[in-house]
Amino acid sequence: MEQPRGPTNQTRPIQLDLNSLNMLKDKFKIKFNHEPLREADKKSGYGPVFDSGEELDVLLPNGAVGSVKGSRDYEFQYDCAFDVANSGGGANYEKTIDSEDATARKRHEKDRLGSVSVLEAIAADEKRSDLEHEISQKDINLEKLRKIASMGLPGGGGLRATAWKILLGYLPTSRALWEKELTENRQKYANLKEELLLSPTELTRAKSDSSNLEENAEIEVAGPLKRQEISGEDHPLSDGKGSAWHQFFQHTEDIEQIDRDLLRTHPEMKFFSGDSSLSKNNREAMRNILLLFAKLNPAIRYVQGMNEVLAPIFYVFSTDTDEQNAANAEADSFSCFVRLLGDSVDHFCQQLDNSPVGILSTLSRLSDLLKANDEELWKHLEFTTRVKPQFYAFRWITLLLTQEFKLQSILRIWDSLLSSPFGVQEMLLRICCGMLLCVKSRLLSGDFVANLRLLQHYPDINIEHLLQVAQNLSSDASSYQLSL
Repeated sequence: MEQPRGPTNQTRPIQLDLNSLNMLKDKFKIKFNHEPLREADKKSGYGPVFDSGEELDVLLPNGAVGSVKGSRDYEFQYDCAFDVANSGGGANYEKTIDSEDATARKRHEKDRLGSVSVLEAIAADEKRSDLEHEISQKDINLEKLRKIASMGLPGGGGLRATAWKILLGYLPTSRALWEKELTENRQKYANLKEELLLSPTELTRAKSDSSNLEENAEIEVAGPLKRQEISGEDHPLSDGKGSAWHQFFQHTEDIEQIDRDLLRTHPEMKFFSGDSSLSKNNREAMRNILLLFAKLNPAIRYVQGMNEVLAPIFYVFSTDTDEQNAANAEADSFSCFVRLLGDSVDHFCQQLDNSPVGILSTLSRLSDLLKANDEELWKHLEFTTRVKPQFYAFRWITLLLTQEFKLQSILRIWDSLLSSPFGVQEMLLRICCGMLLCVKSRLLSGDFVANLRLLQHYPDINIEHLLQVAQNLSSDASSYQLSL
C-alpha cells in the first residue's frame, strides 16, 4: 500500500553542519542566529544577527519571501531542518532548492539594477548641475553646451527647452539679450497670426474697425452708422490672386489635412490626444503653427508628417516649468520649427527631388556612408535583397526619426542632433546608418520582405548604444570596427 505523504514518526530532519550553513548563508544572503555557532561567528568576524523583536525579510523554503518575527517563527529556518517527507520526497526537495536558487538570483539581479539606478541618478544630478551652471552664465559657451547636450539633457523643468532654443539659435548666447529677443519674436508671431490666420471676414472687420472708430465717434448716438463697403478683392466670389478669400479657400485643403494629422499625433499621450481642454488647446496651437508655415511657404505649403516634427518641440516648450515660457510655447515653437526645417525643407519639395539638395541626393549620401562603414551589409541590401534606401529611409530623414521611436527616445536623439558639431543633417545620416548597423545580423539573414518589414517597423533598441555607434562612424571603412 502506498504510504500517505506527510510527516511521520520515521521522518528525520536533515541536519546541516557548519560548512553547509555557511554555504547556505552565502547562497541566500541570510545570517544565522544559531546558538552553537556563536563562538565560530566571533572567530570569523560575524556579529549578532539582529536584536530580539526585529523584523527581517527571509527566503522561505518554498521560494517565497516573508517577514519573520520572534524565535518560534524562524526556528526551522535557522536550524535548516528541511523535512523531506513533508515536502513530498527528494525530487520536490531538489525543486525547492532550485526555486530558492532562482529567487536568490532574482534578488541579486534586483540589487544590481538598484545599484545601477543609483549611479544613473547621481550621473543625472551631475549633468543637471553642469547644465544649470552653464546656462546661468552671462555669456554661454556654446561648445560646452553642445558637449553637455550630446550626452542627453535632463527631462523635467525647463532646462531642455532653454538648451534647445540656444542650440537652434533662437536665443543668443548672451543672457542679457534674451528678454529683448523673446519679446520681439513673440510679438512678430502675434502679428503674423493676426494678418494671416484671420478669416477674410474677420480681417476685413479688423481693418475697418480702426478706420471707422474715429469717424463713428463723431456721429451722434441717435444717428445711423456708416455702411461698410467691401472692395472687389475682398468679395468671397473674387477669383483674383490677391483676394483674401482666394487665399483662404486655397488653404482649406491644408487645414483639413492638418486637422486629420493632429488627431493621429502620439495618440497614446493625453497631451496631444483626446477630448480634454488641454489636448484641444495644444492641437489648436499646433494647427496655427503649421498653417502659418504653409501660408509663408506657398511653394511647399503643408506636407503630411510635419506635425510629427513639430510635436517634440511643442511638447518640450509647453512643459517648461517657467509659466511665461510655457504660455508662449506656441510662438517659440513656431520660430524653432522654422529654424529646424531650414536645412531640410527642400526634402519636402517634390520638384527638387533630383537636385543636389533634394531627398534623393540625401538618400544617396546615406548609401555611401553605409558602404564606407560596412560594405558587406551595403552589398546585401543594395544587390542581394535590393532593399533601397528610399523604401525605408525616406521617412527616417524627412521626419527626423519621429515616427521610428517613442517620444522620450526622440527627445534624447534630438539632444544629439541639435548639439552635433557635424550639423543636424549630417548627424541624422549617421544615426540612420547606425540604425542599419545595429540590426546587421538580422538584415544579413533576411530577404527582401523580412528586411523591409524590419526597417519600416524598427525595433526598440538601446538609444545610447545607437548614438555611440553613430558618433563613431568614419568615412574610412578600415578605421571603423563595431562588434554586433
